[in-house]
Amino acid sequence: MSSELIGLNDIDLLADTDEESKDKADVIDYKMVTFSLGGKDYGIDIMKVKEISKASKFTYVPNSIPFVKGVYNLRGDIISVIDLRLMFNLPVPENKTAVENMIILRLEDNTIGVIVDTIDKVVGINSEKIQPPHPLFGDINIKFIKGIVENKEKLYIILDVESIFDQKSAENAIQQKSYSREAMPLAEQAAEKKPESEGGVDYSFIVETLAAFSHFTVSPVNDGWVRNRFNSWSKQRTENGLNAQLQSAAEAGEFLNSFGSPYSGHFWEEDYSTAVSEIIPDVDGGTYSAWDIGCGKGEEAYSTAVCLKKKFSSKKIKLYANDSDLLNISTAPNLIFSRNSIPAMYDDWVTEGSNGWHFISDIKDLILFEYHDVTHDNQLAPVDLIVARDFLSYLSVNDQQKLIEIFYDKLKPGGILIAGSNEVVVGSGWEALNKGRVPAYKKI
Repeated sequence: MSSELIGLNDIDLLADTDEESKDKADVIDYKMVTFSLGGKDYGIDIMKVKEISKASKFTYVPNSIPFVKGVYNLRGDIISVIDLRLMFNLPVPENKTAVENMIILRLEDNTIGVIVDTIDKVVGINSEKIQPPHPLFGDINIKFIKGIVENKEKLYIILDVESIFDQKSAENAIQQKSYSREAMPLAEQAAEKKPESEGGVDYSFIVETLAAFSHFTVSPVNDGWVRNRFNSWSKQRTENGLNAQLQSAAEAGEFLNSFGSPYSGHFWEEDYSTAVSEIIPDVDGGTYSAWDIGCGKGEEAYSTAVCLKKKFSSKKIKLYANDSDLLNISTAPNLIFSRNSIPAMYDDWVTEGSNGWHFISDIKDLILFEYHDVTHDNQLAPVDLIVARDFLSYLSVNDQQKLIEIFYDKLKPGGILIAGSNEVVVGSGWEALNKGRVPAYKKI
């Protein structure tokens, strides 16, 4: 592996030294490493840059998405390397020497290498000169641009690297099949499957466009369903003379329209509530506790609460309901609905108020609604039941595995996890309960 590392102290020597110009009169309170992409000049806050490098011989990672160059050994640390040109669909000049210009970024706890066309110098500016971003100034989505600044007759587009890698995490991109040691056989099987091609579109394209348009992450959690859907989708579109590629968010939504669990986003009907009740075992003690992940506007939480109330009429019920949508979680405790939107099985638990129908206090008092990002730490005590339907698939692969481990940690022995109808919980320590419409897993 060849590389030529340049520390930030050295790159400072490349900076403009024309301090005798009128720019010297400005207060220099912002420094950026400047570089070129697709013929335009860009900058990155120097505080986000660890060092720069010329490097080659990256280690290719199978089944990664196109803009991932591979991984690189940076003095013993293995870092992921992203080609910014490919990430932003910019032209990539032919590189006969295969030596790339790389900026090493320091982002919170992650170190990531990004490949650019050329690296110029360190430029010091007055931060007051930075103007708001404008779409006309670059080929890159405006949400990834921190601002625009002119310096010595050059116009620099300042990138917001935190925003870029929050949207397209390089670590997640190259670890799409990365799971715990116990789950690796499933991940390896998925990675070894060659992309099917039908109707001029391959499976990997569907994977990438689902992520781009719907924030849906294909992984061993849902790979089986997506592959089956891909085959039927391609056949149907081809037979009707339509393009099988997903070209918009609407088409991605159509592709996923049969993915959701029964009554997702609605109150459960009696058939589904009964099926859930049959999966839940009787437990000792006077209290039964549950955790609802991604409760949305509250329909799922209220459905779970009524289901548990009917099953454990003599027990005290505690249901913790979380969502990261502040508007949803703030209105859920006082959810108002029309009478015809709720099944008859809820008749004993609802009443009409001045603004519409709502649940009586006997049900409301069972639920604690809280704003919470479930991938962050929480102090929730172990529970008997976790309901997380259709939730895992909209997280990154790393967060999927992290959450499965959190679920295992938060469940009592013998506790039940209810996942989405088309999701599979991978990893050791789980017993799959195959009981019809409700995919559930018991902690063993």
